[in-house]
Amino acid sequence: MKPHLSPEQEEARASFRAFVDEEIASRADEWHRQERTPPEIVRRLAERGYLGWTLPTGFGGGGRHMLTLGLLAGEVGRGCSSLRSLITVHSMVGHAIARWGSRAQQAAWLPLLASGAKIAAFALSEPGVGSDAQSVETRARLDGDGYVLDGQKKWITYGQVADVFLVFAQCEGAPCAFLVERNRPGVTIEPITGLIGIKASETAAIRFTDCRIPADALVGRRGLGVSHVAAAALDSGRYTVAWGCVGVLEACLEACVAYTSERMQFGVPLKQHQLVRRMITDMATELSAARLLCLEAGRLRDAKDPAAIAATSMAKYFASTAAARAASNAVQIHGANGCSSEYPVQRYLGDAKVTEIIEGSSQIQQITIAEYAYQEYRGIPRNAR
Repeated sequence: MKPHLSPEQEEARASFRAFVDEEIASRADEWHRQERTPPEIVRRLAERGYLGWTLPTGFGGGGRHMLTLGLLAGEVGRGCSSLRSLITVHSMVGHAIARWGSRAQQAAWLPLLASGAKIAAFALSEPGVGSDAQSVETRARLDGDGYVLDGQKKWITYGQVADVFLVFAQCEGAPCAFLVERNRPGVTIEPITGLIGIKASETAAIRFTDCRIPADALVGRRGLGVSHVAAAALDSGRYTVAWGCVGVLEACLEACVAYTSERMQFGVPLKQHQLVRRMITDMATELSAARLLCLEAGRLRDAKDPAAIAATSMAKYFASTAAARAASNAVQIHGANGCSSEYPVQRYLGDAKVTEIIEGSSQIQQITIAEYAYQEYRGIPRNAR
């Protein structure tokens, strides 16, 4: 089922798709094995304006709609989840600065992020803190005309190459967010390798030791670091991750349709076996459902409808779990070939699993969505629904 898009949206999607087919899809397995993203492809994303797609035009961004950002994430996710994750974390930081940053921070950073001259990463997770963002242990203390950071972050996507980090820390009991450049004295970056998926995303652990930052590095007001800055950034991240999962679903379906049409078993193509067709049916149906949920989330975000937050959680929850099921079935259909690096379905399986964890695990989404359901349906008479 093809999505119903406006002519402009369809044109944008076709452009994204052609770019991914020409410059990303055929090289993604190589990047996955090497556990790195070539700088050239990052430059290509920047040249096409993809790194500043929705940032304000007054700061050099594209000022595009969130729905087309989703279409971009979906197509890039179809080709390479690692590269999609670059769009995710870079957009999360840009979005946070555009919404919560001071005018000086916006003027200093948004043009650099929009052009891709600087790459940004989101530094929230810690060795002992994952989903419980309020409990970050990194500390910031006031010292003269600035702050001093001490602590460590882990699982920072593109942390190996990012120029600036949006760092979350406790300052006298108040959660805060800070912009910290990678070349600050006291910043130490350690690569993390051997991940199950999104292996080309150059993940890192970051340590801050007596790291001095200026007072104007604070993003938003003290105490609002998690409840406002991180929450808005994570909501933005969930949206592009959900769309990236639509891309993984589509990649799984494309790979399995091609494989089962050619692979012979018991004298007939695999696609003639009913149990194989059942798996293809599940992939096709869940792809359409995930895409519709993402389109609705994008429409609500562009309309600035408060319901967009719940819609985004639902889209991320459904799309990520569906992508994991599709990738598992894609490996099953490919048999021993699917367990090898010769076929991309192995990569899809690891990448899909990661999406069930990042930007709020599936269990966090379940708790959140249930709360929305209780708020929306509590007290409504049965005959009024």
